[in-house]
Amino acid sequence: MNRIFKQPVRLVFLAVYYLLLRHLPAGNHRGTRWLSIIRGLVCRGIFLEAGPGLIVEKGAYIGTGRAVTVGSNSSIGENAKIYGPVKIGDDVMMGPDIIIYTSQHRYDCTTAPMRTQGCTEARVVDIRDDVWIGARAIIMPGVTVGKGAIVGAAAVVTGDVPEMAIVGGVPAKVIKQRGENTSN
Repeated sequence: MNRIFKQPVRLVFLAVYYLLLRHLPAGNHRGTRWLSIIRGLVCRGIFLEAGPGLIVEKGAYIGTGRAVTVGSNSSIGENAKIYGPVKIGDDVMMGPDIIIYTSQHRYDCTTAPMRTQGCTEARVVDIRDDVWIGARAIIMPGVTVGKGAIVGAAAVVTGDVPEMAIVGGVPAKVIKQRGENTSN
């Protein structure tokens, strides 16, 4: 697409998404699945990069999408909040109400109120291929979630998650590895 037209088209997609599509019913029923697909198609025009098969559920907040890349056949859950820069791989599943932060409030100076200190510089969150992020999980700035990992519901991920690990808790810890025999 011609560079002159790319930004205005992106702004139109953002307006359509936030004014209309974000508020339409969730696509978790057979008759409304097409709404999630339409949201995904529009978000492909918003994100820096997005592969085919993107599913975006109702109420997802994606900021400007300018610093978000998403691979093929991935989904963004209902009411998710994604603050870029974020890299999401192929075949990623996200439950509802997840939050991905890439910066946080500064608190270095003890003589000034924290609310006046601004935010830290944004650090990329990298979610690799074939990851499942459970409902209401929170992923903090700079975290890498390894390929094939599972983040349990309501986990707060403050550090990198190894490949094929299952993590849960606050803060999230490795519970076990996928494929590990659980009978003793």
